[in-house]
Amino acid sequence: MDHTTISAIADELAAAEASRTTVPLLTGRYPDMTIEDSYAVQNEWRRRGIAAGRRPVGRKIGLTSKVMQAATGITEPDYGAIFADMVYENGSVIEHSRFSNVRIEVELAFVLKDALAGPGVTVFDVLRATEYVVPALEILSSRIEMAGRTIVDTVSDNAAMGGMVYGGVPVSVDTVDLRWVSALLYRNETIEESGVAAAVLNHPANGVVWLANKLAQHGDRLEPGEIVLAGSFTRPMWVRPGDTIMADYRDLGAITCRFA
Repeated sequence: MDHTTISAIADELAAAEASRTTVPLLTGRYPDMTIEDSYAVQNEWRRRGIAAGRRPVGRKIGLTSKVMQAATGITEPDYGAIFADMVYENGSVIEHSRFSNVRIEVELAFVLKDALAGPGVTVFDVLRATEYVVPALEILSSRIEMAGRTIVDTVSDNAAMGGMVYGGVPVSVDTVDLRWVSALLYRNETIEESGVAAAVLNHPANGVVWLANKLAQHGDRLEPGEIVLAGSFTRPMWVRPGDTIMADYRDLGAITCRFA
């Protein structure tokens, strides 16, 4: 796909983000579009964000669990960019209308103290490079119409990244069995979803392994201080204006937010 087309798609998606609307499926209009084309679109969108003054703080990994793959019909992971203006503190009141097709996922966030550069990154490299892990919620926002999406559409749309909320108790990787971290997800005081972190590729650190090695294919790497959302271990839950969300991670604390 030529740069003019990639740039035009990035323009469309930036306009949809600004207007809180969706655009028609890219794969319906560009049937020969490849996943590498979609990452080129995402990288162009990210480059423009940085040029406009947005500060990159990390990456998100999506579609790492069977439950998420079943929910979307997509069978391989993807990644997207996180900017500082996407990050919310525990207890935040969040503007629902800032996003499109708003959903919530339960995740663990890895905060890195060292760089991770593939290829060949292992789970042990990830654990050594991690300063701490903290509970997080990911806010999904789709700027491309949802029915019939493929991974090409999703990757172009920054892997449907809208925002994240962090909270609870930061822990070192050697103080808790990350595979067995579990959470209960409440909407308006009713449990809607629950899950265990091992659902993410058998160990949430394997999500970061996948990301570091995938970024290497695109000439990129993870930097010290970056936040990595390792992937959801619950199905996405739809959120409406007025909803209060709470995720209970037991020993790792809780995260709350409200959508106004």
